[in-house]
Amino acid sequence: MNEENVNEVSSAENNEAEEKETNKVSKKEKKEASELEKTKLQLAEMSDKYLRVLAEYDNFRKRTIKERDGIYGDAYVDCIKNLLPVIDNIERILTLDGEPQFVEGVRLIVKQMHETLNKMGVQEIECKTFDLNLHNAVMHIDDEAYGENEIVEVFQKGYTYGGKVIRYAMVKVAN
Repeated sequence: MNEENVNEVSSAENNEAEEKETNKVSKKEKKEASELEKTKLQLAEMSDKYLRVLAEYDNFRKRTIKERDGIYGDAYVDCIKNLLPVIDNIERILTLDGEPQFVEGVRLIVKQMHETLNKMGVQEIECKTFDLNLHNAVMHIDDEAYGENEIVEVFQKGYTYGGKVIRYAMVKVAN
């Protein structure tokens, strides 16, 4: 063999070795790229799961706060509802004849109770013109001396708390 043939064979062997190495590198790069894509997909899935859990927790926290506030408000209103009949009965005492000092003492107690209710955010419903959202008409009269839907008599005072009606006012309405 001459030297040229040896160089050609050697060159061919080098080319084959380079191709094998290139194929190995190429396969290795493809495998790494594939693993990188898998890792990116896993990261995206985990990020999505994390954001969903975070949003779910935030919704849970807000819902819990809202429920807690609702329970407190309901308990507050229930307590006030239970006190209103007592206040009504004490106010009825003022309509009776009795010792002036006793009547004055009861009047001061009623005044203090109304001040306390106002401090607590409980407002007495105004009873001038009938409003279906605030009043409960238990009687109706036709009298030209009164205007239309004018409240003639209040049988039981009504109260609101935070814009919600605790107890509707029971009234007699004209026309």
